[in-house]
Amino acid sequence: MRRQNVTILGATGSIGVNTLDVIRRHPERYRVFALCAHTRIDTLFEQCREFTPQFAVVRDAGLADELAARCRGVGLTTDVRHGMAALVDIAVHPEVDAVMAAIVGAAGLEPTLAAACAGKKILLANKEVLVMAGELFTRAVREHGATLLPVDSEHSAIFQSLPVDFSSGLEGCGVRRILLTASGGPFWTTPLAELREVTPEAACTHPNWVMGRKISVDSASMMNKGLEVIEAHWLFACPPERIQVVVHPQSVIHSLVEYVDGSVLAQLGNPDMRTPIAFALAYPERIDAGVAPLDLFAIGRLDFEAPDSDRFPCLQLAYAALRAGGTAPAILNAANEVAVAAFLERRLPFLGIPQLIAATLEALPSGPEGSLADVLAADAAARQVAAGMIGAVT
Repeated sequence: MRRQNVTILGATGSIGVNTLDVIRRHPERYRVFALCAHTRIDTLFEQCREFTPQFAVVRDAGLADELAARCRGVGLTTDVRHGMAALVDIAVHPEVDAVMAAIVGAAGLEPTLAAACAGKKILLANKEVLVMAGELFTRAVREHGATLLPVDSEHSAIFQSLPVDFSSGLEGCGVRRILLTASGGPFWTTPLAELREVTPEAACTHPNWVMGRKISVDSASMMNKGLEVIEAHWLFACPPERIQVVVHPQSVIHSLVEYVDGSVLAQLGNPDMRTPIAFALAYPERIDAGVAPLDLFAIGRLDFEAPDSDRFPCLQLAYAALRAGGTAPAILNAANEVAVAAFLERRLPFLGIPQLIAATLEALPSGPEGSLADVLAADAAARQVAAGMIGAVT
């Protein structure tokens, strides 16, 4: 068996670290070809020492020089580069078989789209790629023969619960709707009045999952689930009215698919991202992910609730952007990134996040998603507008 060469975009984040853990368990199957990080060069250096990638990419020239010197100091021959062009290069390199797209936010769009145009196997953990440029990206996957495998636990569960020929159309496969589960985040039972005083520390403490700060805040506001609705629409060609969010606090059922004959198929497992990562890496095979077996007796019960759109309006903002189409989801995503950053810097209250997003969507009309330039222009305009309105949101 020839080993697969894997590029990991976002190697030092939680998805990247878990991907390396799965690869570590299967050295006969996978070789780390390239790693990238934004600024965490201490972690990236240790990853380079262990996995000896051919390339490593960081944000800027200063960090690249520092990492290169450290690599040379221990005898590593890893080629250290920097910037967006280098990210694209490690995503499209002819020796690369699979690209783990795990850069958080809009920064992951360009290299992931390039990987699609190069016909790579893409393990998609960056939901913003489909949120911002769903039409462009899925068309590139089709036209260039790329393979797209979802890594979000919910979308992996849906993928596993659909028939293998679902790409021919969900109606033809007898699918009635997709049930996208949500944990509800850390504030699901918190009274609305108390949400006004939420701190970044509290928002970043998820009851079930260990995640980065940005995605943890998205989970707390339920914007993460809104982005996943948009992602599901593009992954599975499912209209928004047939995607139902279901709050499931235990995070054991990762999502479900309901069929017209009354059957509901689901994928269950412990809340551990190594399961969907291993599934995507080895598809269509199954490999050990290092995840503990699910103990149903210890769990004892599974609860389900309808989402509270009044207390968590971000979910409905995402549905509205999806229905508006064009660049509206890109505007939504950009405004959310600005809002979350401001909240984490204590310049915006928690309840100001949906207010800022709604105001940005109202201020900027949606245009056609004709090209990558159109998407990036909408993203830049939304960031400028949202940043200018932070002080007006209370």
